[in-house]
Amino acid sequence: MKKEFLEKSILGTMLEENYLILDSNLTPEMFYGQHHRMLFTMMRELALEDHPVDFMTLSARFEQVTQIGLPYVTELIHFSNPEKFDAYVQLQREVWCEKQKGQILFQANEGDWPIPQIIHALDQTQLEGDFHDTTILQTLAHMENRPFEETITPGIVIPHIQDLALLIDGFRPGEVTILAARPSMGKTDMMNNLALYAGWNGHLPIIFSLEMSTRSLLDRCIATAGNYSRLKLRNPKQYFTSEQAKNWSIVLNRVHQSNVQIDDRSHLAIAQIRAQARRIIRQNPNLKPIIFIDYLQIIQSENDQDFSAIATSKISRSLKQMAKELNCPIICLSQLNRNVESRGNKRPMMSDLRDSGSIEQDADIIVFLYRDSYYNTDVREDLDLLELIVAKNRNGPTGTAYAFYNRMTGHVLSRGSS
Repeated sequence: MKKEFLEKSILGTMLEENYLILDSNLTPEMFYGQHHRMLFTMMRELALEDHPVDFMTLSARFEQVTQIGLPYVTELIHFSNPEKFDAYVQLQREVWCEKQKGQILFQANEGDWPIPQIIHALDQTQLEGDFHDTTILQTLAHMENRPFEETITPGIVIPHIQDLALLIDGFRPGEVTILAARPSMGKTDMMNNLALYAGWNGHLPIIFSLEMSTRSLLDRCIATAGNYSRLKLRNPKQYFTSEQAKNWSIVLNRVHQSNVQIDDRSHLAIAQIRAQARRIIRQNPNLKPIIFIDYLQIIQSENDQDFSAIATSKISRSLKQMAKELNCPIICLSQLNRNVESRGNKRPMMSDLRDSGSIEQDADIIVFLYRDSYYNTDVREDLDLLELIVAKNRNGPTGTAYAFYNRMTGHVLSRGSS
């Protein structure tokens, strides 16, 4: 990609998504074209003052915009590409670093620099525009009264299932939870329940449904929220009671109050998920996000040539990076391989995860779903006992939590709930 088009895409995306101006950690010196350096300097100045950055504010504030040309600035938006922004910024930094390295080595040769000076100069190039505070004093100061105050973790999502909350405490920002089970065990319903209850408790649930359409997913949410049988929901006019029909608008409003956001595009890569999540989070600054993905094995690989295990490894690692970058919990559904079906005890274990090595390593929490009634038809009831087997918990105990699962409505309830 030519440097000019690379920089146009970066600047165009920044004009569309202003928060990226400062989040990118780029500096004006990293832009090759002089007019691009000038434009980025002006954009950053407005962003630092918390002003909107667009054609109008730039032209009103800076006379230099006329040197660049107003049509040129307005056309940059056509090069916007939020989904590839992070990759383009990384490429921009690499191009700049290579240029700086060449200049440093030339100066070192001309000035006969000692080896330590050369190493120091090259290290500074790598750190330019990417400052990260590594001191711990301020963090320790915030902990001073910790033994005497209630522990509050901003953004933590406490599951509505009490047994599970006792085991994992909550879904924490920066952590990835894998929710895995065999098909038809209740993964998607479990995800919907966690999303609805998180939303009703003031969070921002963002669901990436790569397998199911928004309409189908909403039908399931409506059935759960309204305690409707999904069979009746196929034709409400024919099967609903008058009371159920009367409460319909109330239930729809209840689902709306959950603030659930759904992206049902089927071919999404991690970069697209990250870009969309970042946009939704910025549009809802007063709500703490939690991201759900259904499901891991159908997330699009960035490289179609990768073998399945390699693709899963890259995706798994990227999920963890995204959770830390966005500072929110991520709950990702996952399939299990068929090994479980050949055992007498069909409760899942780590080795049953498809391409399990990288998932085991990257996930903070791994929860398997198991219902004995799925395999034992003699105990099959509408209200099933659901086992939530916490097989990995990086910061807490493992064990099994129990809940009741209503197969007709998709509702997952704590034991003792009505």
